[in-house]
Amino acid sequence: MRARSIVVGLVLVGCTRAPAPVDSDTDVAFDPADPAAWDARFPAADAWSITGPGLGATTYTEAELWEHCAYLQGDPATTADHHNLVVMYDGWLILPWSPEDGGGGVSVFDVSDPCDPVKVGEGSSPLMRESHSLGFATIDGRTYMAVDYIAPLRPECEGDDPPSGCARGGGVGFWDLTDPTAPVWAGQAEVPGHRYPDSYTYLTLSVFWQGDHVFAPTAANGIGVFDASDPRAPVFLDAFNVPPHLVGTFHVWGNRGLASSAGLAKTVVWDVGDPRVPQPIPGGTFDTTDGGDRPVGYYFANLGADYALFARKDDNGGPILYDIADPSAPAFVGHLVQEDGDGGYIFQHHQYLMQGESEYGAVYDITDPTAPVEVGRVQLRGDLDTVTPLGHLLVAAVDSGATAGEASAIIPWQTAPDVQPPRAGMRSPVDGEEAVPVTGRVGVVFDEMIEPVSAHAGSVRLVTDAGEPVDAMLQVQENIVNLSPRAPLAPGTTYHVQLAPGGLADISGNALDAPVQWSFTTAAE
Repeated sequence: MRARSIVVGLVLVGCTRAPAPVDSDTDVAFDPADPAAWDARFPAADAWSITGPGLGATTYTEAELWEHCAYLQGDPATTADHHNLVVMYDGWLILPWSPEDGGGGVSVFDVSDPCDPVKVGEGSSPLMRESHSLGFATIDGRTYMAVDYIAPLRPECEGDDPPSGCARGGGVGFWDLTDPTAPVWAGQAEVPGHRYPDSYTYLTLSVFWQGDHVFAPTAANGIGVFDASDPRAPVFLDAFNVPPHLVGTFHVWGNRGLASSAGLAKTVVWDVGDPRVPQPIPGGTFDTTDGGDRPVGYYFANLGADYALFARKDDNGGPILYDIADPSAPAFVGHLVQEDGDGGYIFQHHQYLMQGESEYGAVYDITDPTAPVEVGRVQLRGDLDTVTPLGHLLVAAVDSGATAGEASAIIPWQTAPDVQPPRAGMRSPVDGEEAVPVTGRVGVVFDEMIEPVSAHAGSVRLVTDAGEPVDAMLQVQENIVNLSPRAPLAPGTTYHVQLAPGGLADISGNALDAPVQWSFTTAAE
């Protein structure tokens, strides 16, 4: 029996969920070093709350660690045993489920007792495709989630001997999650050249949502850019190529983007200061290695607070870390070779990395990032590519070969709930940066997943040098927080950013315990 000591006070309570900025006409002169000057211009940092019950703070015994305590299941009447990552949003656990060839959905769970999850809502759609990332935005008071989309099979293409030219289109799709008890498919848009079943060559592999734009890596087709200002009617804008490259993920923080491979070694850091005219950063194209000259392939990549993270594949497994703080000079940091591994997806939680290794999932300690150390393993029948950190819990997931109803397992890996606040790492623009484009955005990478609704006008703040608040859209995708101004910035102007203490919080309810501040200046006309 697990210990059932529930910590009270996990759910953060505030005045409103999404407060509007307060009137900036104040007698308090603006001095970025004066906390009162910030507070006079914005809502309280903690003026937000989640509508769901949040992640439960159950404690566990040593004997219960690394063992399955519950399973998450989609609709058992469908192809529900194809799982990848899960995320927490607004105090609910979101589980997408769909195979590569489409047809699936999303389930919403109450995990206030993580080992006894309760499904509270579910939606299905034939247009849903296996999704390796989830993007979120609140638009006109409604909550939307971006996923991979696949077009229906045309009638003439059905059967065992379809005619030539029957490849299926696809691109980006959107769920309306405003009512978590009843997710509804909201809209979709195709990317030119999508050709399923070319599983790693000409189809959407992931999504990243920043402001009005969704970036969709499409392997050999490059990265598609969509206008998602109305998720019910998204519009494909353009695609930018990354030859020769099979682009698997594109992580965006502020004006920087990391284009990573799907099974190769190539990686490209991009300048996306103008999201419709992205440019590769000179010197920012590199092959991952293990510290030598030989390229080492990886399956997918991610961002941690301080490093780019790569899941080594085929030539053994284990994590590879690169320092991309200077995007024009990426540098190898460290790695660990797992001779029985074969990397899938990788995530960071404080000083740990979680990685699926196909036959098992592993947790690595990167207290010394030059020499990661394995600290534990989890098992789950099937192709175990994904191990998602949820505080002191893990969710291991397989996308094929699962035992029915057991494609995602909740597993305690630490006895006590996470009480460590998130730590801000890489940011864009950086402190003191000049010539930032007026189309620029602000982004920060953290060392763990952030509760998305904790990013609001009072917790992530942007002002001019005169103290005028900037109206902006705030979004969280896993551990990346982005602020996108709703209008172009003023040219030749200095701006100040503050992450207010007590505001942004992780999915366990721990908020920033100290302010994070920096400044940048836009390009002159």
